[in-house]
Amino acid sequence: MSRIVSTISQSGESNILTLTHAVWKADQMGSCQAAVTTSGYPVLDQELPNGGWPRASLIELLIQQPGIGEMRLLRPAFETVSPKRRIALVQPPYMPQIAAWVGWGLPVDSLIWIKTTRSADALWSAEQILRNGSCGALLFWQSHVRTESLRRLHLAAQGSDILFWMMRPLACTEDASPAPLRLALRPAHDGICIDIVKRRGPRRDDPLHVPMDDMLSPASLSVLTQLPGTPRSGPARQTAAQTSASAPVETSTYPLNS
Repeated sequence: MSRIVSTISQSGESNILTLTHAVWKADQMGSCQAAVTTSGYPVLDQELPNGGWPRASLIELLIQQPGIGEMRLLRPAFETVSPKRRIALVQPPYMPQIAAWVGWGLPVDSLIWIKTTRSADALWSAEQILRNGSCGALLFWQSHVRTESLRRLHLAAQGSDILFWMMRPLACTEDASPAPLRLALRPAHDGICIDIVKRRGPRRDDPLHVPMDDMLSPASLSVLTQLPGTPRSGPARQTAAQTSASAPVETSTYPLNS
């Protein structure tokens, strides 16, 4: 009898070892199967499973308001992705500022901007980017989205190797979400304050302060212009695509010579 129990015990331990990405102790940091990209901030990396932004996963950034430093927070990841793959911005609250993109030393032809007239078309566009693997990173702004739509996006992300951040209002913190990583962002005078709402790891009650050396620098322009309708710096190619709902989707990519 003891031999049978021992065999079952060993089998159970073996199964747990093969599910290390799905099972973890509450007081230990979890891990993820997909590769990660460093956030560029050691103080943040040590609080993220596997030490960075997980690919092939839905990451929710719950922001107090646009322009509090969320784009600067992602800048190191942009620098990693942009030399080889494109970065898509879907439904940003403001027009992309190509001058700031260039000022950050990022390739101008790596930026794609998609603006739609309906939320359903924006969701469709984001899902297609995740499924076709045309980009290395996707930022998607959405104020109101149903849980089933979040599940579709997370499922699509799991089949890709894309860095996928979804920007939502801070008020959505209490809403249910399939995202394994959810961070609430608030402004700080020399950086950004982060509350870890959800992660595969132990609970953290204290806010995390992430300093940004360039936060007050005149050279650190926002990638998104603060006034809707501000003319872009340099020409941009624009094409109109039709979704299955026959609604126009405006897609803009900035050429290298702009």
